[in-house]
Order: sequence, then C-alpha cells, then structure tokens
Amino acid sequence: MFLSSLLTAVAIFQMVGAPLPQKVTLENGRVRVTEVTYLPGVPRERYIRPTDQIIVFLEDCKYQRIDSKTGEKTIRERKAGEVLWHDQGEDAPVLINVGSKPYRTLTIELLK
Repeated sequence: MFLSSLLTAVAIFQMVGAPLPQKVTLENGRVRVTEVTYLPGVPRERYIRPTDQIIVFLEDCKYQRIDSKTGEKTIRERKAGEVLWHDQGEDAPVLINVGSKPYRTLTIELLK
C-alpha cells in the first residue's frame, strides 16, 4: 500500500507544471473544440484567454481556483453538462482538480 501511494505521489509530482492532456476534436476557420482532461492534483497553469470561449463540463467535478491577483483559493463544484462563458483577454487562473478522479471539459474557442 505504501509503495503504491509513493508511486502515485511521484507520478503527480512529475506532472506538476506539465500541460494537461488535451486533444483537438474539431477545428476550422471559425471554431476550435478541445477536450481537456484535468488529472487529480495537477494544476492547469494560468494564461490569458486568446479567444472568446465556451467551457462545457463533461463530468461532475470539484476544483480549486486560485485568484491570480489576490491568491485567494476557492473550491468550485460543477455538474456534467454545465456551461460557462469566458471573454477573450480574460485571465484564466490556476485550477487544480481536488477530486479523486480525472474530469474532462470541452473548450470551444470562437476564432475570428
């Protein structure tokens, strides 16, 4: 049991700072759809949104959001099918999956 826990901890430690698994499922001149997998304990790094975006949650999830300006940490829970809108140029803060299993989202980028 200890060895299994240790190997899991080492694997997660090695993934910190690594990009989250993602695959483009559709892309044309008007839209790009990317499936993103959020692994437990692995942060999605902060970035500035390059496009208007629609985020669709494919599974129920629980994640920590770290505010880029204040450092405030909040826990958010989303249900499968929930949809969010984000504007181009908006700050995308660090997110960390605090659940025990991966969850996926679709990021739909509106290209200009």
